[in-house]
Amino acid sequence: MPQEAQMKNSRKGLLRKRLKITLIFLLVLGLLLVGFSTYTVRQSFAQESGTIQLPELKAEVTVQRDKWGVPHIYAANSHDLFMGQGYIHAQDRFWQMDFWRHIGSGRLSEMFGSSQVDTDKYLRTMGWARVAQQEIQEMNAEMKASLEAYADGVNAYLAEHQGSALSLEYAVLKFLNPGYKPEPWQILHSLTWGKVMAYDLGRNFESEIERAILLKTLNPNQVEELFPPYPKDLPVILPEFQQAGGAGGAGEAGGERDNNVEALLNSPDLFPALESITKPMMALKQLIGSTGIGIGSNNWVISGQRTATGKPILANDPHLGVQIPSIWYEVGLHCTPKSAECPYNVSGFSFAGMIGVIIGHSDRIAWGVTNVQSDVMDLYIDKINPNNLNQYEVNGKWVDMQLVQETIQVAGSQPIVQTVRYTRHGPILSDVSPNLKQFKPSQPLELPQNYAVALRWTALAPSKLGYAIPQINRAQNWQEFRTAASNYDVPAQNLVYADIDGNIGYQMPGKFPIRAKGDGRYPVPGWTDEYEWQGYIDFEKLPKSFNPPLGYIATANNLVNREYPYLITTDWVYGYRAKRIVEMISQQTQAISLKDVQQIQGDDRNLNAQTLLPLLQSITVDTPQLQAAQKLLRDWNLQLAMTSPAAALFEVFWKHLLADTFHDQLPEKYFPDGGDRWYAVVANLVNQPNSSWWDNRNTPKVENRDQILRQSLKEAVDELERIQSKDPKNWNWGKLHTITFRNATLGKSGVAPIEALFNRGAFATSGNGETVNANRWIANKSFEVTDIPSLRMIVDLENLDNSVAIHTPGQSGHAFHNHYNDMVEPWRKIEYHQMLWEQKNIANNTAAILKLVPKLAE
Repeated sequence: MPQEAQMKNSRKGLLRKRLKITLIFLLVLGLLLVGFSTYTVRQSFAQESGTIQLPELKAEVTVQRDKWGVPHIYAANSHDLFMGQGYIHAQDRFWQMDFWRHIGSGRLSEMFGSSQVDTDKYLRTMGWARVAQQEIQEMNAEMKASLEAYADGVNAYLAEHQGSALSLEYAVLKFLNPGYKPEPWQILHSLTWGKVMAYDLGRNFESEIERAILLKTLNPNQVEELFPPYPKDLPVILPEFQQAGGAGGAGEAGGERDNNVEALLNSPDLFPALESITKPMMALKQLIGSTGIGIGSNNWVISGQRTATGKPILANDPHLGVQIPSIWYEVGLHCTPKSAECPYNVSGFSFAGMIGVIIGHSDRIAWGVTNVQSDVMDLYIDKINPNNLNQYEVNGKWVDMQLVQETIQVAGSQPIVQTVRYTRHGPILSDVSPNLKQFKPSQPLELPQNYAVALRWTALAPSKLGYAIPQINRAQNWQEFRTAASNYDVPAQNLVYADIDGNIGYQMPGKFPIRAKGDGRYPVPGWTDEYEWQGYIDFEKLPKSFNPPLGYIATANNLVNREYPYLITTDWVYGYRAKRIVEMISQQTQAISLKDVQQIQGDDRNLNAQTLLPLLQSITVDTPQLQAAQKLLRDWNLQLAMTSPAAALFEVFWKHLLADTFHDQLPEKYFPDGGDRWYAVVANLVNQPNSSWWDNRNTPKVENRDQILRQSLKEAVDELERIQSKDPKNWNWGKLHTITFRNATLGKSGVAPIEALFNRGAFATSGNGETVNANRWIANKSFEVTDIPSLRMIVDLENLDNSVAIHTPGQSGHAFHNHYNDMVEPWRKIEYHQMLWEQKNIANNTAAILKLVPKLAE
């Protein structure tokens, strides 16, 4: 063989050998990385069996986890019960708890660096941690002991786990913030999350801002058309309720004009300040995982006179922002035995970070919650002293502001010192807005040369909410339940109740301001006492009902009663979900079963389509394409089912109808989101076929209702043909209307590999925001689901072991754990798991048993 050929073969052999070594190296490296990754991922998984010694524990605690990952905690005393709950929460959800407490105290920059400074400034201005510190100072010994026991449990877990052993997120955070180490858990951290939830469920001041800004381009009558009164044909929660005394009305939009407020709002220089306030609000929305206004919940309770069991059935499904981990953590808390010292025997849904069960049942009672959507936030325009910016006017005199120094620690950067200014109304929000402008006096009302926008809000005073949860958990009857509910002050909720004796009830608790003047719909002058709060509605005068003759009570954030004499809000959810729930209960001719209640929770009937389809059928269309679309809708059952072609067509049509009708006249920020308010707006407008809203101001001709309906239908058909299929039979609502569960922090990082670690989806879903099965999408953004029934629960008061529930995406907060997203599929299909109750039933379904025992003295 020639030398050249030998050298060539030798090089080939060497190359093959090197390639083989490289492949072996890469394989070994890959196996090592897989092993390391598996170890890193799995080391944070909760220890579910065996024995763990805990300091501070007084006696043995048993934790039986069932096949769905739900822990049932058994303890001999209250201290150990709540300590066990703290330990288990930390096992499964500590990253979530850590993140939530940083939101609650405005300390996100400590974790995520300078990108969160503006959000922290906004949160420090709100001052939730300062309010929580006041609550701690006023707290009684029993409540403090329970929260300290919970903190002991969390800290016992932290003492043995750090970094990626706590959660996979900490392994990623180490690259972004190497020096971060979680601090011990404090009582404060349990209380601040209640403030975050109150904010999430009560941001009605956004509606104040929206109405005020719309006055920049619309006249007052047009603005009122976009915030219509509660429709006469939609149900109220308590149709039979009667209450004497009071003043102001339950909350109908409109009312008398206020010249002072109108003059104030006519100043163009106010709007940049109001608009700028919304910027940090939007950033916070992304972190909380909610779209805020308009989201709601359903709950109802049916008396035994209507049920197949002869005892009440109670149902609840709170609607909250899409997120992973689940906002809820299912748990059973059982005293062994139940006694005066340890009075808890309860099961249901908790928040990681807080003691007790928020929604659920005990051995005696069951309860569910929905948001009232109460108007408990008012914006005041305060007049500032031009010679001393830390003074403001009260009835003709300059008064010193309260000044609070805040130091914001920023990972990888220098601390930032912030001064938060308070007037008598509350924190000055316009201080955290980047483009505050001064008024120029030019209106009949003497407007301030210098001004600030301050927020008065019930949640910025000490609350009793922390007491309400354990009190409800140990309540034995309606009277004790109402006593507990009297402390459920912020956020205001619709509470439905049932007990094993067959009683049902409703109570609206909360702090509701009584205003000297005005209805809270617009920002008001703050330099006199003319618009001040006079106090709160007395609890005994708040709406309630016990064993009503109808035999059921249903709430869906709708109007409580048309004759109620006090103002709760003018911004009720418009009651489309409530109407459907009431229809399905009241029209049932047979005794109602648990299966019937499941069917109600999963109902996807679109009442908006019920309004618009007759009009769509009546318009003349002259193409086979649109005639086929009309036929598709004519044969539709109005259910927004996942695979429904007609559902896809109608929802895409709705998006185009809103755009074609309103986008030419509204600021982009306030384009219609398509929710319940817009159902009511359009339901009124279709009776005015020549309303100016139908006219597209960007075209030379004047359009009417039928022309816009026809145009929107054609655009919907064109869009579906483009993105799905030329054949309408292949259109599919679920393929458009998908849900992706995103981690609230790292799942929105913009780095695809990191997002892939923590996010799950996309999954097809049915319904929309106004069906009972409320999977909301935002018409001015996309069809992606933003808010969902975060849990569904149905309690059978005849046999508690027949109760069922589901939440999503799963019990565990650890990515890749088998309970991380295992509840998504049953949740999508309106399936449930049994809420195990009796100890024997729990034992038969136990997957693992963990013993927590007192740590022996060394």
